[in-house]
Amino acid sequence: MTTAYYTHADCKRHEMGSWHPESPQRLQAIEDQLIASRISPLLDHREAPQAQEQDLARVHTADAIYRIRENCPSERSEYSHFPLDADTSLNAYTWRASLRAAGAAIAATDAVIDGEVENAFCAIRPPGHHATPKESMGFCMFNNVAIAVKHALEVRGLKRVAIVDFDVHHGNGTEEAFRNDPRVCMVSFFQHPYYPYSGTELPATNMVNVPVPAHSAGDVIREIVTKQWLPALRAFQPEMIFISAGFDAHREDDMGQMGLVEADYAWITRQMMDIAKEYAHGRIVSCLEGGYNLSALGRSVVAHIKALAELE
Repeated sequence: MTTAYYTHADCKRHEMGSWHPESPQRLQAIEDQLIASRISPLLDHREAPQAQEQDLARVHTADAIYRIRENCPSERSEYSHFPLDADTSLNAYTWRASLRAAGAAIAATDAVIDGEVENAFCAIRPPGHHATPKESMGFCMFNNVAIAVKHALEVRGLKRVAIVDFDVHHGNGTEEAFRNDPRVCMVSFFQHPYYPYSGTELPATNMVNVPVPAHSAGDVIREIVTKQWLPALRAFQPEMIFISAGFDAHREDDMGQMGLVEADYAWITRQMMDIAKEYAHGRIVSCLEGGYNLSALGRSVVAHIKALAELE
């Protein structure tokens, strides 16, 4: 099984302040754990290209794109950050990092569809699943997975695509981008009530949204996957699977209050691999979303990638 690993140094140059949990150290922690686990040499390492504005525009409005492109501070500015909201801001490198993040997801999509690799993991930031078509929010600038899905559907001609989101937070931006789109089935669980306080009121017909209470552990999630996700995915028969891979539901991550461990992420990944092999020629593209305890993040990503690469 060949698994591509997409990233770029530009993704480490975006930062929102030394205090901010969505930090460049997240990508370094993943790289360190890949080396320590000795699986890094077994991956197909690829540099993320930049997305084009037309790629972003398949999901985002012109105003949403303009807001990011034109408000990044100059490298020589006395102001190091431009705030979009209370917890999301731009620095001089955010535009470039955002293009690399979306570009990684698109390039991975093409490589998987073209059969160059079986699947791919994109170690990218800024993350994306809270970014709506009109608004950047929740640490997210552009919705990387949504952009890649639109590329798969509208450029590469796929007919049915599934999105799997296992971040501790609801992927509100992704749901808004594909609400009632019959070409897309999205399955997710998320801690509730919790930011962004969405996903439970009249979910779209093509969404399998499963809110769970704080302190839910792996046994709860495995039952949800088995009894709700898998039947929905089998009924849908996706031609490709995209994963919004957030690891902040880990029991060591203070960003949420859930109780998953590395073995749970590996198990979920293996279930998605089975669906992909049955209906989608094994095609999976996974993109990093949350995960803020650096040690837990690195270990969880390694478990996820080992499952993708069938190294377990």
